Amino acid sequence: MEREELAISDDLEEQAWKLLEKSIIYYQGRPIGTVAACDASKVALNYDHCFVRDFVSSALLFLIKGRYDIVRNFLAETLKLQPVESQFNAYRPTQGLIPASFKVVSTNDQEYLESDFGEHAIARVTSVDSCLWWIIILHAYVKATKDINFALQPEFQQGIMLIMELCLATRFDMYPTLLVPDGACMIYRRMGIYGYPLEIQALFYTALRAARKLLICAGDEEIVIGIDNRLPLLRDHIRHHYWIDMKRLNVIYRFKGEEYGHLATNQFNIYPDSIPYANLAIWLPKHGGYLAGNVGPSQLDTRFFALGNMMAILSSLASEQQSQAIMNLIEEQWDDLVGEMPMKICFPAVEKEEYRIFTGCDPKNIPWSHHNGGSWPVLMWSLIAAAQKTGRTDIGKRAIEMAQKRLGADQWPEYYDGTRGLLIGKEARRCQTWTITGFLLAKELMRNPNHLELISFGQFDLENASQACEL
Repeated sequence: MEREELAISDDLEEQAWKLLEKSIIYYQGRPIGTVAACDASKVALNYDHCFVRDFVSSALLFLIKGRYDIVRNFLAETLKLQPVESQFNAYRPTQGLIPASFKVVSTNDQEYLESDFGEHAIARVTSVDSCLWWIIILHAYVKATKDINFALQPEFQQGIMLIMELCLATRFDMYPTLLVPDGACMIYRRMGIYGYPLEIQALFYTALRAARKLLICAGDEEIVIGIDNRLPLLRDHIRHHYWIDMKRLNVIYRFKGEEYGHLATNQFNIYPDSIPYANLAIWLPKHGGYLAGNVGPSQLDTRFFALGNMMAILSSLASEQQSQAIMNLIEEQWDDLVGEMPMKICFPAVEKEEYRIFTGCDPKNIPWSHHNGGSWPVLMWSLIAAAQKTGRTDIGKRAIEMAQKRLGADQWPEYYDGTRGLLIGKEARRCQTWTITGFLLAKELMRNPNHLELISFGQFDLENASQACEL
């Protein structure tokens, strides 16, 4: 029986690799990325684009396999699309942004890249996470190839510094977190995550750590000092204000509102009656916890968001104790957070009046579908990576064994619907590239945990962080 399961697994991986090869796009004869999906049964829309966030799992997989050229070309070509001059036109992308996606356009004898910063996206949302993922991919490329000179090229140093200036200097608030509009990350439709969503903060922290390594040899001193100042503030802010376990829940339960001044305990003026204590107190295991979805003025979003929590573990934004507690929660509440397909993008789904208010009655984000509690197989790689980092390999094995029984038979769908992820997403594309690469990358991470070095960081130590170019 075990030999038969291994054969099925090998056949599935072979199928996945063939589909991945089919997804690669070429520009001027060179591979530069992968399309979002190769589903011939549906209108392409922008699924024929290469999305920066979608390419992350592809990039890590290619780096593991030594196929450095495609990642190098991707980084170089997307950098050329970055606006480098200050703009005062409200309808033009601001200086430093990396596009959400791009596609190769061929007209007559001319070939060029058409970028999308959100101008063509539904609701015209600008993807804040593209800048952060681009730096994280660049860092992974340098880690894999040991080619620090690639990142030290003037255009790359300028590109990193423009992103850092955008994130560190241009802001309207005084928190160490990054203020963004709704839909600025993997959840790119209205879902009530405007403000300071965990996913963006975890990516911001990871990108800061990567940028510090990449800039330390030749970077602007003011930017490096700015990163050094922000990192511990951001880390401590998230670990304290975003953390939810039974001990913290008891503190929040007794918050007093309308406190004023530096000595205020309830610094964000969270109203205790807005927290679903009855459900949370039952749901939280004794030794489990997680980072909340969002914290801001009178706002504590207690939904569990998968990618933010997994990236917090990988970047060490979460402490070691918190990381173990997050994995405890996933193990204890497996049916809710993972179900029959790794894993829920968020939990619980917003329903009834909350659904109408949060999503604007979005027909694609109905309860337990798409971004509103849907299951996304691409999240499997981050779950397995977090499981490896925390030494919880049993969780990783369980997730992979479950996924590989369905993904191939279901033709690698974009997402699944339902409280347990049993239904193929109502509008899901088939042969979704990041579903394919999420599975393949998860398998590679399970086989060799050393691959975690491409995406994982240890606890931040300012004194050791200053050692030049030790990637």
